[in-house]
Amino acid sequence: MTTTAQETTPVHATAREPMPVRATPAGHEGSASAVRRHELAAFLRHRREHVTPEQVGLPRGLRRRTPGLRREEVAQLSSVGVTWYTWLEQARNIQVSVQVLDSLARALLLDSSERAHLFNLAGAVDPAPSGSCSAVTPAQHILLKQLEPLPACVQNSRYDILAYNRTYGRMLCDLDAIPVEDRNCILLAYTHPQWRTSLTNREEVLRLMAAKLRATMAEHLAEPAWKFLLNRLLTESEEFVEIWERHEVVGPRVKRKQFCNSQVGLLTLDHTDLWLGPRNGPRLVTYAPADDETRARLERLQALAALA
Repeated sequence: MTTTAQETTPVHATAREPMPVRATPAGHEGSASAVRRHELAAFLRHRREHVTPEQVGLPRGLRRRTPGLRREEVAQLSSVGVTWYTWLEQARNIQVSVQVLDSLARALLLDSSERAHLFNLAGAVDPAPSGSCSAVTPAQHILLKQLEPLPACVQNSRYDILAYNRTYGRMLCDLDAIPVEDRNCILLAYTHPQWRTSLTNREEVLRLMAAKLRATMAEHLAEPAWKFLLNRLLTESEEFVEIWERHEVVGPRVKRKQFCNSQVGLLTLDHTDLWLGPRNGPRLVTYAPADDETRARLERLQALAALA
């Protein structure tokens, strides 16, 4: 991900941060926008005042009068300029990228609800799927576990992996080691070396995945999270750019798939989507063994995953 220059100015820098738009005083533009910015400023101040230096690994010092963190400390932890962060707390009319919002959420130790509130106040869509997505119910988590050793996961229409069982988590790579925001089947297929190695007919798989994404995305063209995913793919994979420009489309299909797992060998599986809501919404993705050898290998993979 790229970050704009004004967002990465070190704390000690003396140069003035260049801004993408003029930072106008609060109250000089639309009332709804001004209210949102004031709410964002108040929220940031409140969270900053309730995070202690010890919580983020900073020394308290002897002359601290601030109840929590200082502005410059939040700026340092978030890798943004002090002046730029101060303008945020002053409700100035400045632009905030999703990368900076993510950094602020981490620096201020926001939980999932607070993180969602931060993005809502900034008028942005969090590109990272929540680790405890409300779309995945406790009953569905139980179902995923009960399906073992069959690999299974819950995906949304954007191919984000929202939940998975242990066998699926080791089928193509060590999914637990992948950051939550990167757990997307298409992104991994185009950018993750081990995931790509596991695809036995990679050229066809990549072509079909891009075609399915184009077909599904037609209903979500204006949605920021979809545009964010597409921009990542276009930026991070030249192979995706070439395939995307073919403008191929294809709908969902049930088909047999083969994966070469690095620990247990070739897996021949029948893939099925079980829709959990409206068509093209969340779905339970299952992989049933197509032969006895694959079932035995899945059982070994489950055992290995349990030991990890």
